[in-house]
Amino acid sequence: MLAILTDAMPQMIWSTRPDGFHDYYNARWYEFTGVPDGSTDGEEWNGMFHPDDQERARAQWQHSLDTGKPYEIEYRLRHRSGAYRWTLGRALPVHDDAGEIVRWIGTCTDIDDAKRAAEQNELLSRELAHRIKNIFAVIAGLIGISVRQNPEARSFATGLRQRIAALGRAHEFVRPHSEASRPAVGRTTLQGLLTDLFKPYPAMDVGHIVISGDEIAVDDKGATPFALMFHELATNAMKYGALSVPEGRVAVATRIEGDMVVVEWKETGGPAVAAPPTRFGFGSKLSEISIEAQLDGKLARGWESDGLRVTATVPLANLARGDVA
Repeated sequence: MLAILTDAMPQMIWSTRPDGFHDYYNARWYEFTGVPDGSTDGEEWNGMFHPDDQERARAQWQHSLDTGKPYEIEYRLRHRSGAYRWTLGRALPVHDDAGEIVRWIGTCTDIDDAKRAAEQNELLSRELAHRIKNIFAVIAGLIGISVRQNPEARSFATGLRQRIAALGRAHEFVRPHSEASRPAVGRTTLQGLLTDLFKPYPAMDVGHIVISGDEIAVDDKGATPFALMFHELATNAMKYGALSVPEGRVAVATRIEGDMVVVEWKETGGPAVAAPPTRFGFGSKLSEISIEAQLDGKLARGWESDGLRVTATVPLANLARGDVA
């Protein structure tokens, strides 16, 4: 009955004895690999992996056998065509009433298409980031050329180039990242991160953006999601909100409430707010994804008569790896 059920599954399914000896594979395994029945029993399974993945896969499997912990690994598995395809391997132990492991049940899932699509997206993201960096460099270069033609503007040009450089640094935080490309900010504070992020904006120089509250530790785990949200808020405030007029102000307050972090953005002195917008742009959706999906937090917006209020509530543990106290 078990063989009928597993053969009906779309996944490759395998099973081993408590010592890790492979003694069962379902039909999907043999369809995928094209090998004869029984040829991968025992220790022969590892020979189906890409040579560069064999030692790593064997070590991970042995660790699970030694500790009883679940097995999970990505490796390249040889397809019947001879090509190697990326596969997600997982296994869990089966225990008897006394808690002893009596079998391991595992699955292999073909993730090659998704893996290659992710790699392509990462490549495109890095190419886009490279081109944007080049644009910043070209703009700074054009300013330098203009200064040589108009020396009297040197002081103004120096300040402008500094803002452009700060904007370029901020871009590294606010562009989409994978785990590999995410900027390593080290251990800093949320207030320090926001200060760096707002440096390109003239309002920061004249005290129209004020950051206050608790100093909260943050590293690359929490930096990019918060940077995305506040970059979007500052950009919109410059175009439509409080920072679009000379008398406008923005206050950013951070506080710790138990095991949660509350960060509030409040605009005042800007154009009157008649009603909430009826449509939200991509940037607003990205802010929600950053806080709610990436940091497991909550994002609340309020369009008050004197300006926009945005409150982000996030678990303290999600802002940095390890102890954040």
